[in-house]
Amino acid sequence: MAVVAPLLLASLLLAGIRADGSTGAGMGGLDSILIKGGTVVTADWLQRADVLIVNGRIKAVGTHIEANIEATRIIDAAGKLVMPGGIDPHTHLAMPFMGQEACDDFYSGQAAALAGGTTFHVDFALPVQHDLLKGYNEWRYTKAEPNAVMDYGFHMAVTSWSDKVSRDMKTLVEDHGINSFKYFMAYKGALMVNDDELLEGLARCKELGALPQVHAENGDGVARGQDYVFHELGIHDPRGHALSRPEVLEAEATSRAIRLAEFVGAPLYVVHVMGKSSAEEIAAARFRGSRIIGETVTSAIALNDTVLWNANFTEAAKFVMSPPIRSAASGAAVRAALAGGALQLLGTDHAVFNSTQKRAGQDDFRLIPNGVNGIEERMHVAWEELVNAGMISPMDYVRITSTEAAKLFNVYPRKGTIAVGSDADVIVLDPSVEHTLGVGAHHSRMDTNVYEGKKINGKVTTTISRGRVVWHDGKLDVVRGSGRFVPLAPFGSAYASDASGAGRKAGTSVESLLQEQRRAVGDDGGDHRDRVDTGSSHTEL
Repeated sequence: MAVVAPLLLASLLLAGIRADGSTGAGMGGLDSILIKGGTVVTADWLQRADVLIVNGRIKAVGTHIEANIEATRIIDAAGKLVMPGGIDPHTHLAMPFMGQEACDDFYSGQAAALAGGTTFHVDFALPVQHDLLKGYNEWRYTKAEPNAVMDYGFHMAVTSWSDKVSRDMKTLVEDHGINSFKYFMAYKGALMVNDDELLEGLARCKELGALPQVHAENGDGVARGQDYVFHELGIHDPRGHALSRPEVLEAEATSRAIRLAEFVGAPLYVVHVMGKSSAEEIAAARFRGSRIIGETVTSAIALNDTVLWNANFTEAAKFVMSPPIRSAASGAAVRAALAGGALQLLGTDHAVFNSTQKRAGQDDFRLIPNGVNGIEERMHVAWEELVNAGMISPMDYVRITSTEAAKLFNVYPRKGTIAVGSDADVIVLDPSVEHTLGVGAHHSRMDTNVYEGKKINGKVTTTISRGRVVWHDGKLDVVRGSGRFVPLAPFGSAYASDASGAGRKAGTSVESLLQEQRRAVGDDGGDHRDRVDTGSSHTEL
């Protein structure tokens, strides 16, 4: 056997792997799971391998792993794919909105997520009366902690600007594990910020190493469109929702947010990209070299706006979300953008209101609570729409449903991959199983499902969360309150070279322009402000 350095040998033995590449017996224990015979898929590689899990962590990945059979649970994965658990970067559990509260809380929503193969999500906490710390405390300690059944983190929304908001952002980043802040460019009179507030927020995020996010719709345009459609056109049913928020308003806000981020020199994450035009704005910005991240959602790649024309209010209203579901052609373009890398990851915007709650807007589409389901369906819909359709590989599937989010929110490689030392958040997907999505199959508290009747080839048959089998062969086993808040550190992958702090005070468009001008005139960078030539000397003004 080749000579192995003592420290390397020790680490291999700790992982249950001998120096010759094989695995030793005796690694099994009461908290051990061995997934045998499957094809392991990460964002970087795909190969036939076994996976050994001990005490909530991955201890070994390799061929012919042996374990103490009496003390280890064996999961046969022959003919199946073994992948990192999904990460949903965009959810709204127990969210109060438009006079209602989302009917999935952290118990039912997370249980549904696990049944669908998602093992980590980042939920949006809202300020309480514009107070960020009060909002954080309410979401974490009142809504999440008593009910959670899996790992989770938080984004924080910013709905106003003040010195206190700026200070609270710093506190949340440094003391509470928040590394992203969301700014709504829509919902005028409620959540919307103006351009001045957005600029302040972008600059503050850059200073803190936090990732700024935007809901990109022109809020003034939406308000005008709603008034016109309701009063002038006389359309009061769910059709009015899509008509009053056309794609051009999403594209305008996306472009404006991108340009403001470029002006400040901050990265930007655009949530729930629904339209072709917005995807094109993001692609163009990335081509310019800007650090822009585009997230689309399951409804954007799988549905089209004809559903809003259903004469049955309940059927049509269940599809109301913002930005609205777009045309089939626009959806195809978004799907292609995600498959081709112009958009980077897939979330859900899971914000669910049941049919009774949706009926609040029966006579006025402006009062229909916005939101659709997806936290349980995302992994399956993505598999059907993208992998089975031949648009992406299984490795790309892992990237857009798990790894990219883990990197952006700075929890990689703890999550988002299958590697020694990573959290044992693992799923087993059987590509041969056919199943149908809908109310009868889901675990949400919803009484409707926007994917009702959708047939899928490929199903998550096993979900392992932190080393515990929580979903297997159609049975869910979760414990209320067992979930864990995971703090997210600043300076995720969107900041790249800024991690050292060098990029925090440089890189704005103003400074870039100044540098270009200095190079053009051969300026040495000294202080030559407003010099007036008098012939023999100069005077500084």
